[in-house]
Amino acid sequence: MYACQFISRGYLSCIDVSYVDMESLQTVSVVDALAQRLREQVLDGVIPAGATLAETDVATEFGVSRPTAKSAILTLVHRGLLHRDARRPAHVPALTPEDVIDIYRARIPLELEAVRALATRGAVTPETQQAFRELSSLPDDVPTSRFIAADLRAHQILVEQYGSPRLSRLYESLLDEIHLCMIQSRYALGRDRITHEHANVLEHILAGDSEGATEEMRNHLQGAAEALAHAIAQPTLTSTDGTEP
Repeated sequence: MYACQFISRGYLSCIDVSYVDMESLQTVSVVDALAQRLREQVLDGVIPAGATLAETDVATEFGVSRPTAKSAILTLVHRGLLHRDARRPAHVPALTPEDVIDIYRARIPLELEAVRALATRGAVTPETQQAFRELSSLPDDVPTSRFIAADLRAHQILVEQYGSPRLSRLYESLLDEIHLCMIQSRYALGRDRITHEHANVLEHILAGDSEGATEEMRNHLQGAAEALAHAIAQPTLTSTDGTEP
């Protein structure tokens, strides 16, 4: 069974509620469930840049109160996936090259500090190693949104292993916008290149080479920022290995 809504510009959003039982509803709020599904569709590109989500439409189509719809929308606003202007419905932002550079300006120092510290210790957990190696085991036809999620999960686990709850929370607050700019750019560095660069970072960390690990990660992230910003400025570009998001 599906609960559906029409978003402006004719986009249809559906939530499969057939799997939800009363026990689940006791632990997962309607606001959280709605926000999560909208989040997934924005990050998959199903709800594209420029699409608007009006509170009244969401409330009517899902059979929820307007405050509930508003809360779900505000959750995405706080995560950077929607923008909201005075007297206008929330909308998915069309990121600019400047947005990409700014997102990575915030991202890079956090990851470099984590890599430096982990390389100084000379060890990472098996979970971190598995996350970094997982990308190479994904099938060639895996959707790019899933590849991006696995890529970012590897980076997130690396930051979490640093051991700072505050740094982890700060980094987590950037992840959705990082994902969004990768989807909206319609461009990837190339899956082979990403897995190769991940392997280089991991190798330097395990060797205890903090300088080498930091330099590899800096090159990896700065290269990504420049490529993504350029691709958003030139939206007809595809990835370096021909894949599409």
